[in-house]
Amino acid sequence: MPQKMPSEPTSRRTWLQACGLALLALRGRPAAAQGGFPARAIKLVVPFGPGGIADLTARAMGEAMARRLGQAVVVENRPSAGGIVGASAVAQAAPDGHTLLLLSNANAVSASLFRTLPYDTLRAFAPVSLLGHFDLGVFVAAGSRWRTLGDLLAAARERPGQLTLGTIAVGSTQHLAAELFCSTAGIQALTVPYRNTPAVVTALRAGEVDAAFEIVGPMLPQLGALRALAVTGGQRLPALPEVPTVQQAGVAGYEVASWNALAAPAGTPPAVLEALNAAVRQALQEPAVRQRLEALGMRLQASSPEALERLLAAEVERWAGVIRRAKIAPQ
Repeated sequence: MPQKMPSEPTSRRTWLQACGLALLALRGRPAAAQGGFPARAIKLVVPFGPGGIADLTARAMGEAMARRLGQAVVVENRPSAGGIVGASAVAQAAPDGHTLLLLSNANAVSASLFRTLPYDTLRAFAPVSLLGHFDLGVFVAAGSRWRTLGDLLAAARERPGQLTLGTIAVGSTQHLAAELFCSTAGIQALTVPYRNTPAVVTALRAGEVDAAFEIVGPMLPQLGALRALAVTGGQRLPALPEVPTVQQAGVAGYEVASWNALAAPAGTPPAVLEALNAAVRQALQEPAVRQRLEALGMRLQASSPEALERLLAAEVERWAGVIRRAKIAPQ
C-alpha cells in the first residue's frame, strides 16, 4: 500500500525547523570558520627555544586563539641567531593564514645586524597584531654599594670606561639597550656579553660585572639576591612599583621596551588578517591569558595591522642607528 504523503502544512513546518537548526549550528561556529578560514590547524613559528617569554607568550595566545578560531594552533620552536630560520620559514610559507610568526624586536634588530637576510624584514610579512611590550631592568647585586641609578652613573663618570654592564649576546635587545643607555647618558662603560640569562645572573652575583641589563620577567625570582635600580620603559611596572624608570632616574629621552607580535606571510588575504586580528583581541581579553602574560612582566596591547607595520619600520630604523653608533660590525 503506497505511503501517504505528508500534508502541506506538515512539510512546511518540517522545512522551517530544519532551517532553524541549520542557522543555530552556523551561529555556534567561529565567525572566521564561516568564511572558510581556518580550514586546518594553524602553525605558529617561534624563532626562539622553549621556555622563554616568547615561547610562553605564543603558547598562551595559541590556546586562546584556537578556542576562537575553531582550529588548533600548534607552536613550533625554530631557534637560531637573530630568529632568521623561523622568520625565513614563515616568509616562504603559503600566504593563507595557516602559518604565523611570533614577530619581535629581534626581527627589527636582525635587519641591520646581519649583512644579508633570506627575506626583506619590511616586505616579507603581513602584520596581524601587536601582543604586548615587556620592559628591561638595570640590576645590581643585593650587596652592591650603588643604591640608585644615579649612584651608578656617578661612578661611571668618575671612572670612564671601567664600569662593566652584563648582558646576553652581542646584538640582543639587552646588549643594544645597554649600548643605547651609555650613549644617551653620555658615559663610557664596557658591555660584557654572556651566553644566556642564568650566566648573566651568576656573573652579577659573583661580582664579575657591576650591573646588568635584562628583561624584568625572568629576573623577578632573583630579587633578593639582586636589586633593580630602574626599569627601561616609559612607566613604572606594577610588579616593581618602587623602582623608577631610567628617565625618572635622570637619563632624559631613554626608553626601551621589547615586544612580541604576530605576523603572516606577505600576500595573506585581508579577510584572513582581519579574522586573526579579531582572535588576538579576544584572546587578550581573557582573564586567564592576561594573568599568565602579566606574570611575565608583559604590558598587553593589541593593535591594528597598520600600527604594527609602523612599529616594525620604526624599530628597524632605531636599532640600525644604535648598531651603527656602537660600531657593531654586521655578521
